[in-house]
Amino acid sequence: MTTSPIKVSWGHDAGLLTLTLARPKRNIIDQAMVEALQTALEQHAHEPTLRAILLQAEGPHFSFGASVEEHLPGECEQMLKSLHRLVLTLLDSPTPVLAAIQGQCLGGGLELACTASLLFAAPNATLGQPEIQLAVFAPAASCLLPELIGPAAASDLLLSGRTISGADAKVCGLVTALDHDPAALALAYFDQHLASRSASSLRLATRAARADLASRVRTRLAAVEQLYLDELMTTHDAVEGLEAFLQKRSPRWQHR
Repeated sequence: MTTSPIKVSWGHDAGLLTLTLARPKRNIIDQAMVEALQTALEQHAHEPTLRAILLQAEGPHFSFGASVEEHLPGECEQMLKSLHRLVLTLLDSPTPVLAAIQGQCLGGGLELACTASLLFAAPNATLGQPEIQLAVFAPAASCLLPELIGPAAASDLLLSGRTISGADAKVCGLVTALDHDPAALALAYFDQHLASRSASSLRLATRAARADLASRVRTRLAAVEQLYLDELMTTHDAVEGLEAFLQKRSPRWQHR
């Protein structure tokens, strides 16, 4: 029997739904993990007593990112559409989403975390969108990061592919608070600020705070996804970058 790529648990009298990425140490965001998260949200996100959803990960790292194999031609369309559906589901979540980030949180892992209402991170966590190093780009992050940290900081991360620490992510406004145990910090936030609140009022407050963001990202993401599939994946260099990574060799760019 195949082990589920996530763990689903309840706490605080059905007030907190915890979704744990459970394929350490890399916690690769592949099709199986995306589908498991989507199913869990569809089954549980509308429980009447739910006051928050916590995204966390087992092991030393939140996620090394999305599956590179599943981004090759022939597979990338299905993977992107599934991942983007999950991103929009989380942005539309009727309750606050909390994300707890430790270790590396890269690529599709950071895209997933960026859907959260509040991000909690270890000071020495590593956050970034390294896709450009493989001659591709991150569609969801291209829509989310400009909204969350502004166009200049977003362009820096998306075009350079460099990483920043959890402490730097707090300075630029991506991360809410820091602790060496970010999951415990997220739980403490829930206990102090959300557990005693009305679940129905939290749902309305979440809609009020996030509706415009979700609407803008939905519109933009459709166009960026099409750009990725119809233009980027027809170039030599995008395929070369992915194949070179999988073959553990230096890419040979043709700039076309």
